[in-house]
Amino acid sequence: MRAALLLPLLIFLAASAAHALQITDDRGVTVTLPQTPLRIVSLLPSLTETVCELGECKRLVGVDRYSNYPAFVRTLPQVGGGIDPNIEAVVALRPDVVLMATSSRGVQRLEALGLKVVALEPKSSADVQRVMGKIGQVLAVADAQRVWRVIDAGVSAAAQSLPPAAKNTRVYFEVNRGPYAAGTTSFIGETLQRLGVKNIVTPELGPFPKLNPEYVVRANPDLIMIGARNAQGMAQRPGWAGLRALREGRLCVFTPEESDVLVRPGPRMAEAARIMAKCIADKAGAAVR
Repeated sequence: MRAALLLPLLIFLAASAAHALQITDDRGVTVTLPQTPLRIVSLLPSLTETVCELGECKRLVGVDRYSNYPAFVRTLPQVGGGIDPNIEAVVALRPDVVLMATSSRGVQRLEALGLKVVALEPKSSADVQRVMGKIGQVLAVADAQRVWRVIDAGVSAAAQSLPPAAKNTRVYFEVNRGPYAAGTTSFIGETLQRLGVKNIVTPELGPFPKLNPEYVVRANPDLIMIGARNAQGMAQRPGWAGLRALREGRLCVFTPEESDVLVRPGPRMAEAARIMAKCIADKAGAAVR
């Protein structure tokens, strides 16, 4: 009789375990989700875009203030920045899981309040591919890597579109004021390499180093890529007015919308490659020494 009563319980527990998900995030922490999450808060724009690209925008119930693509996410509650989220606002949304960067100050606080957190922070192209797979696991999407295959093909097509004269152009890509640059080991630097140009930032400086402005003056790049948000006053930086790229007008100033595409390691990386390729092609003729 007792065995008969235990059997349904064992069947229930086995079924529950079968639906449980285990994800090891970028901290090396294994997060157990009792079932595929239906309510997701995303606190990093690239993660937000990946969820939507995988066809699951409808599961998002809140995002960080910088998540603005696709248009649907602009209708969602904003819960602060990715680095400094509004903890109370996140909790109030009752998410099944929170997707956020490993560098966020909110990870431990949210976990202490009982929320499930999956921390992912892509910096290289390999990271982006891996994170696609991780989010696919969270969403129970069968072939998340199809998104990466589309990205990879798009970057290759952008590279093939460039004229021979563009090859070996020496490029400085500024990610943010500081100045912070896109290094060769970042996803941006890797895309530049695939496009056939040379990054003035040397590999040992890491993916997104903060540079002494004198570093750029000494390197004297052929072409500068920078967002409109950061370009103001650039020529007034010590020594920069004499940079060859500025003197000869080989400067690409990206709109805020273009900058969002360029600096987010996610589904729009092929579009980013096309934006960079157009910049290089437009300026390459003057860059040949």
